[in-house]
Amino acid sequence: MTIFVGIVSLEGTLSSSVDGLTAKTTKAVVSSTIPIVGKILGDAVDTVLGCGIILKNAIGIVGVIIVLGICIMPLIKLSVLALSYKLLTTVIQPISDEKIVGLLEQIGDIFKIFLGILCAMSVMLIIGTSLVLKISNSSMMYR
Repeated sequence: MTIFVGIVSLEGTLSSSVDGLTAKTTKAVVSSTIPIVGKILGDAVDTVLGCGIILKNAIGIVGVIIVLGICIMPLIKLSVLALSYKLLTTVIQPISDEKIVGLLEQIGDIFKIFLGILCAMSVMLIIGTSLVLKISNSSMMYR
């Protein structure tokens, strides 16, 4: 996860600088090439980029909330399954064969591993979404 966050952050920092430079260049080109209304159009380009950032942030925040909503149900389901297998193991231990008890313990452990993997992937997805939001906000700082 550390390598993932490091690579995405580094790539985001570099791409936001290039995006900010591109926006600044576009505004300058529009302002200088069109003779009479160039300055007005350059300011309009700046306004459109700002409005795009506002819309992107709103959609991005809703996206993070949706990702949390999508991830929470499987997390709850895997937690309940792992807990139920552990509980089942303790209930049937006095009356069942050791092989069956061992099998149910291993199934409960597998669900715990799945739960850990799902938690890690959910965190990485949320971090990735948040970094995408940060990257595009950083590009607007350079304009």
